[in-house]
Order: sequence, then C-alpha cells, then structure tokens
Amino acid sequence: MPGQAAYTDDSLFDGRIRCLQHRRGYRFSLDAVLLAHFIATRPGETILDLGCGSGIVALILAYRNPSSQLTGLELQPALVKLARENVALNNWQERIRIMEGDLRRIDLLLGAGQFDCLVSNPPYRKKGTGRQNSEAEKLMARHEITADVASVVRAAAWALKKKGRGAFIYPASRGATLLYELKKQGLEPKKLQAVYSYPASSAALLLVEAVKGGGEELLVLPPFHVYQAPGGDFSAEMASCYRP
Repeated sequence: MPGQAAYTDDSLFDGRIRCLQHRRGYRFSLDAVLLAHFIATRPGETILDLGCGSGIVALILAYRNPSSQLTGLELQPALVKLARENVALNNWQERIRIMEGDLRRIDLLLGAGQFDCLVSNPPYRKKGTGRQNSEAEKLMARHEITADVASVVRAAAWALKKKGRGAFIYPASRGATLLYELKKQGLEPKKLQAVYSYPASSAALLLVEAVKGGGEELLVLPPFHVYQAPGGDFSAEMASCYRP
C-alpha cells in the first residue's frame, strides 16, 4: 500500500468503500457522488467510466449494482495506478478493470458499441481560464488540457451500444455546450437535473442522461439542493447519497 504521507485513506457508506487519494493531487468531490447516484443502471449491465481518476465513481457503482461489470479509462499513469490499487483494496478485481489510455483515441482501445451505460465528469474549464492549478494532476482533470467536452462526447458515442445511456455532470454555465455536443453525436438528452448549492442560489451543475439513438423527449427533474442553507448541513437528498 502507498505511503500514508502522500496519500489519504477515505471511505464512503460507513466504511463499505475505501478510496485512497493523492494528498496533493486530484481528489474527488461531490460531483462524483452526484454522478454515481444519477445514472439509472440495471442488473448485469456493462458500465464505462470515461476519465475515471482514482476510480471512485466505478467503486460507488460497483457497490450500488452488485452484478454490474465496470471499466474505467484514465489517461494519467499515476491515477491509473491509484485506481487499480483502490479496486484491489475493495476486492473488486473480478468486476472492475482499469485501462490506461487517451479517450480521444478510444477506437484503438475499445471496440465500438460495447457498453450499456457510461458516466463521465469531463474537464469543465476552458484551457487558460479560471484559476490555474499548480498541481498537474488537478490541472488536467479540471481544465481542457488533453480533452474537451466534444472529445468526451465523441468517445461516449463510440463506446455505447445503440440505446445505451450516458450520464454526464457539467457546470450549468456551460450546459448549452454539453447539450449541443450530445445531440451532434446522436446522444439524445433524455433526463436533466439542475444542482444548486442551496435553495435560492443559482444552479451550479447540470446532470444529464442521454440515450444513443433515442427519441426527442426530455424529462426535467426537480431541483437538487446540496445544502439546506449557506454554510448549513447537507440536504436530505444529498445526505441520502452517502447512506449505505
């Protein structure tokens, strides 16, 4: 196991999932928890996590869907190594495989139309905008350095089966870009939910589920509030995402 000076050992669901994270590198946030609970999966489905980072979304989905088979694709070698360690730490080597590779060349890594479901938390800031992280791992995960939303959606369209479902979380301020790219690649948005920090705040994130080759019909879900009030406790909806 890696040295504790460089890593933290975190857990979810009252310790039922453990996740090592780089202390100074990229660390998962609420986005990952929200995304893993938003996608509706069915028993026995194959699921792909594009840009899996430390593997946290795959771990949550494996916990919530005991018969699913999952694949995580990650570009950064250090995160690939960490994700594989997390899979082994939770004894899910037979259910989760972690692949190293560039989603922009997914055609060289995976055959077309292999997956029933897909999740992705794409880099959400344009290159050169916003606060620039000094940690390269964080910079690549959050800014469009090696992949943008268009390349993520193209990879999703390649990987999904016909009528397969892809779920994405993205800043509300750039939601129009995500919806445009989904429709452009034949992934029809079918379910949308806006995420707010607390009631009366502006929407911070959008959760979108799209279907490959789906019909034109969009269900807009009620707002999701993370906190009850500024500086307050989690909302009932958010707290439920952490319950075993």
